[in-house]
This record gives sequence, structure tokens and C-alpha cells, in this order.
Amino acid sequence: MKIIVGLGNPGKEYEKTRHNVGWLIIDELMKDSEGQKDKRANCFYSKKKFGKEEVIIVKPLTFMNNSGQTVGYLQKKHLIKTEDIIVIHDDLDIPLGKIRINQNRSSAGHKGVQSIIDHLKTKNFIRIRIGVKPENEVKIPAEKFVLKNFSKKEEKTLKQVMQETCLAVSEILEKGINKAMNGYNSKL
Repeated sequence: MKIIVGLGNPGKEYEKTRHNVGWLIIDELMKDSEGQKDKRANCFYSKKKFGKEEVIIVKPLTFMNNSGQTVGYLQKKHLIKTEDIIVIHDDLDIPLGKIRINQNRSSAGHKGVQSIIDHLKTKNFIRIRIGVKPENEVKIPAEKFVLKNFSKKEEKTLKQVMQETCLAVSEILEKGINKAMNGYNSKL
């Protein structure tokens, strides 16, 4: 069994922000499955099969910086190896429309990822980093910029990257992390 987690913030005001791109992709992955709430894990989740692999798809209902609480709880509850956890999140260092797949990597300043590292006591999990960097230079602090909505033009690119990320998840689950990293990371 594996866990796929999308990072984001609860609340209507954050719904379509750059920081919630992980949640947007989780919504896409959950489309044809019935979701439910787990109060103890503080998340919304769904179970789904990808090929022969049973997967728990998770949307933590904590704020981004506390995502590790949910991931740590679920990892212990289901006895999941950390390398079987896939975390999907925004990355301001990657151009919009691009994704990057990594494993066993530092948080690079992403507080949601750092929370997961702190709770799991390891960085040995898979990350799918979704680029949210705009074409033009941003003149506001990064922590404020990621809480801005995508422009109409960017929303078209976002839809494409959401589909591509769902395909990347399938590839990781069916063909392994190395195959997926070789294919997707070379597109940058």
C-alpha cells in the first residue's frame, strides 16, 4: 500500500492559490472515487487502485505548515514505509507548467515538506514538485506570492500540468520512481 498526499491550505480564500496546487491535483486523482473524512488523521481521503497497487489518496485538512501531523499519523496507522509515500506540492523554483520528481531530498525551505520530514524523521519519501514560478519576476515576498491565485492564462497551463502529474503518479506506481524521474525530470 502507498500514500499519495497533496499539500495545501484549508479555506475558500486559499482554494485556487499556487500553494494549493497539491490539493488541486489530489482532487483530480480522487475524481472517480468516494472520499471520506478521517477525524483522527485530520484529512479527507479516498482509496483507489492503480494497476495492482492499492493507494490512499490524502488531502490533509491542517494548514500547509502542519502537514506532517497527518502524514505521520497515516504512516504509522497503515504501517507504510516512508519510501512508499508520495507528496505533491508547489515549488516556486520551477517554471509554471513543469514538474520535477525526487526522492530523499531536503525541504529546500518548503515548510509543508519540512513538517513531513520532521514527523517522519526522514526525507526518504517521493516528492512531485509542481512548478508555480511565473514568466516574469515577482516583486513581492515568496510567502505572499504563493498565496495568490493563478491568472486566467496560467490556469490553462495548470490544467495541462495537473493531467501530466496524474500520469506521473501512475508511472511511479506502475513502473517505479527511477523510470518516472528519468522521463519527467528530463523535460525541464
